[in-house]
Amino acid sequence: MALIIIRTAVIFLTLLIVMRLMGKRQIGEMQPFELVITLLIAELACIPMADASIPLLYGVVSVLSIYVLHEIVTLIDLKVKGLKSFISGKPSVVVNKDGIDDYQLKKNSLDVSDLIESLRSAGYFSLDSIDYALYEANGTFSALPKQDYEARQNSLPFLIIDNGKFNGKNLSLTGLTRSFFEGILKEQRIASEKKVLVLTADGTGKIYLQAKGERYRTIQAQYPEGITW
Repeated sequence: MALIIIRTAVIFLTLLIVMRLMGKRQIGEMQPFELVITLLIAELACIPMADASIPLLYGVVSVLSIYVLHEIVTLIDLKVKGLKSFISGKPSVVVNKDGIDDYQLKKNSLDVSDLIESLRSAGYFSLDSIDYALYEANGTFSALPKQDYEARQNSLPFLIIDNGKFNGKNLSLTGLTRSFFEGILKEQRIASEKKVLVLTADGTGKIYLQAKGERYRTIQAQYPEGITW
């Protein structure tokens, strides 16, 4: 038991020193290669701590080797600009002044609902309240709001159509019918919901609509029977 405690303490101190040497970003917002290195270190550290038959030196050398690799990759990342985007990735602009960039969303294995969730986390509830939004290489989300973005957020928008499909749960929460929104699509000369990338509706009657491959549009609708939220 004492041997295991001593081995664990040695590995712990080694990891602590290595992580401190790697810098603050290693314990904050990590680039993809840094995440891989962190996972490798965690795995390598566990083996000699738990298995007394493995020489402790093997674990220490493995962790230090990972540190050396980290420094080499970091140096390449800083000095060789052509490889920087390959090693660390690059930001993806998922919203621009034309609306949502569906290609960039799919490229990053995201969908409209993921984007809306990120926007809400950043304090933006309406898709037309921002000019640009992007995911950084390390996965963090940033958005540039319109000057009057607060005035555009008078009510909580619900995602009604997501990539060609009605969201039945949100539809029921609004108290509106599917035929109501199909009527709006018909007025906008959109053949069916399958042609729609996104449609949201808020309690004031504002509809955010973007057909696939087209620029977004906002519509002020009149809800039946005075429905609002």
